[in-house]
Amino acid sequence: MGTFALCIRRSASSLASVCGRRVARAQAVSTIFNRWSLAPKPSLLRPFISSGFPYSTATERLQSDQTLVQVIDSELNHAFVVEDHDVEEETTASSDFPFKIEDNTGHRTVTLTREYNGEHIKVEVSMPGLAMDENEDDNEDGDERNEKANESSIPLVVTVTKKSGLSLEFSCTAFPDEIVIDGLSVNPPENSSEEQLAYDGPDFQELDENMRKSFHKFLETRGIKAGATDFLYEYMMKKDSREYLLWLNKLKTFVQE
Repeated sequence: MGTFALCIRRSASSLASVCGRRVARAQAVSTIFNRWSLAPKPSLLRPFISSGFPYSTATERLQSDQTLVQVIDSELNHAFVVEDHDVEEETTASSDFPFKIEDNTGHRTVTLTREYNGEHIKVEVSMPGLAMDENEDDNEDGDERNEKANESSIPLVVTVTKKSGLSLEFSCTAFPDEIVIDGLSVNPPENSSEEQLAYDGPDFQELDENMRKSFHKFLETRGIKAGATDFLYEYMMKKDSREYLLWLNKLKTFVQE
């Protein structure tokens, strides 16, 4: 064999050896890469979030909401029984109650209206209250005040409006035996550019006794009498029960959503 042919054979053998090693290395790298790609990868959020946390929170919330709904249902049943019992005796206005009643569901107040000799009279009636006066006086006047403070009462705001729009507004407290005037103000027409009168007058109790009596007669003539207090008290107590039932149902609807 010639020298040239021997060199070619050796070169071919060396090239085959090098190529074989490169192919083997490539196959090994490919195998390692495939194994790594198939292996499960740790989540980046795993150190911060437990897999059981969302389920636990949802379960606790569901149990809490169910408990709350059960409590609301129990209160609804009790309130419904009381309301159903009260309906047995319907409250009716007496013949000397000349007002039209405007009772809007969801409101805490009731509005009474009437027309009287060209005047528009509006009475805003609030929920009854029982004020307890813990201060005790030894004199007779103190005993009378304590007794009055412990009576059921109804807050009233009476507005008497003239055709011109000028009005008198009385802040009153209705007791079973009398209507007490707590304050009095003169107001301009609602659509007037005139500002509210800066001087509201003295405290009503500081007025002359004859003037106080005259204003009480002024209200009595327009239908604001102590005789209507019992009717208003019963009416507002029933309204309070109805509004409470409505509020409980809205509360239940929210929790169940």
